[in-house]
Amino acid sequence: MKIYISADMEGITGVTHWDEVEHEKPTSFLQFQDRMTKEVSAACLGANEAGAKEIWVKDAHYSGRNILAESLPNNARLIRGWSGHPYSMVQEIDSSFDALIMIGYHSRASSSGNPLAHTMSSSKLDKVLINEQAASEFFLHGHIASKYKVPLVFLSGDAGICEEVKKVSPNTKIHATMVGVGNSTISTHPEESRIAIKSKVKGALSGNLNKCIWKHPKSFTLQVRFIKQQFAYKASHYPGVSMIDPKTVYLSTSDYDEIMRFFLFNV
Repeated sequence: MKIYISADMEGITGVTHWDEVEHEKPTSFLQFQDRMTKEVSAACLGANEAGAKEIWVKDAHYSGRNILAESLPNNARLIRGWSGHPYSMVQEIDSSFDALIMIGYHSRASSSGNPLAHTMSSSKLDKVLINEQAASEFFLHGHIASKYKVPLVFLSGDAGICEEVKKVSPNTKIHATMVGVGNSTISTHPEESRIAIKSKVKGALSGNLNKCIWKHPKSFTLQVRFIKQQFAYKASHYPGVSMIDPKTVYLSTSDYDEIMRFFLFNV
């Protein structure tokens, strides 16, 4: 099997404050960089026990340069940094992959599941709707996988994003690393998360993967509400985009890549 792992940081066990996910704040960051690496490694080990021959890992948080490569198994390829491709957190994914795994994902913008809840940008975007459904980064990138018929078999992250997975992709296995309560979190023990991730990834990859393939819609609508009106005004000049109100823009397309290109050039 050829496996793709997309790893974010705000849903890693215990992450609670922006200082913990920004490399410019090493006093707090280094602990959670190590924890992110270990949770990704646990997913790799579970995949290998299920028979994976090749694993691609996308470091999909902030700089894209967080995961410590030497802590991953030898059959893992690590994608670091940002190429500028619109697939963003699943850069390089295509139909050659047998499964997609998401580690450290988090609740969507304008939700209460995580103190760091956001979608694509905490500084620019207030809310994102795809086909009139509130969208997280899991939802946005899951549709890319569905285009290539790649099953989304497992996700770890806060309880809020896990609840979204249950509704959107009920056959996808999940592990909730923590619960967000206001500006705080209640988390599992990091070792418990690593054990669960390894075990559940192995189980997910040993089951019927086809049950985890999403049906790819024939058309898409995108609504994005920006935090500031000037961001929406600028985005309204993107081809095909119109303004609904001073902070909200709208796009309709039959090509999902166009949705992701919108984010590439406007966020």
